[in-house]
Amino acid sequence: MSNPKLEVLTPQNSQLIIIDQQPQMAFGVQSIDRQALKNNVVGLAKAARVFNIPTTITTVESESFSGFTYPELLDVFPNQRVLERTSMNSWDDQKVRDALAANSRKKVIVAGLWTEVCNTTFALCAMLEGGYEIYMVADASGGTSKDAHDYAMQRMVQAGVVPVTWQQVMLEWQRDWAHRETYDAVMGIARQHSGAYGMGVDYAYTMVHKAAQRTVTPHEALPPVPAR
Repeated sequence: MSNPKLEVLTPQNSQLIIIDQQPQMAFGVQSIDRQALKNNVVGLAKAARVFNIPTTITTVESESFSGFTYPELLDVFPNQRVLERTSMNSWDDQKVRDALAANSRKKVIVAGLWTEVCNTTFALCAMLEGGYEIYMVADASGGTSKDAHDYAMQRMVQAGVVPVTWQQVMLEWQRDWAHRETYDAVMGIARQHSGAYGMGVDYAYTMVHKAAQRTVTPHEALPPVPAR
């Protein structure tokens, strides 16, 4: 195939790397609401787990500066080794290169902080030196300003990076709602992480299909009683 980027992402042809999703890095993010950022990267991670996508988690200077990866993210991948680095560029760490190579998949999906530093340098080097295709998850990444994020995305796109969003990636992996083995899990992620769309799914399930409410414990609703 002359242009491998014409291939859609599948559970068989892609891998995920999560770069520096750490508190101190998130503190500096101004290009996206930080709670939305966290929501999106955790949703992406849950989708990767559903589709058995090989996932690499790497961090920089955790104990001396940046803090540890979000616990909600680590809980998605229990017992996963986190690859610690000193370099801002993940490609500079041999452990990261080895982890990517071991997965034998050239389509690398990236969600990281910051877009203009750690994401850009990794993307350019992984393409140039590793021959990887990079799919940058724009709404699961963030920069120190909107300009910093946007111009970094533009620079990467000009170099051949494919811009995507987290829900786009998940639904590309799902592809067909007839794939019942992942249908319920994907809809569960959408209900938890897809904002208004997720609320709409909850509404349809409970009001139209009369499904039970999505709560850990049942809640009793008392009927109205007119005041006397």
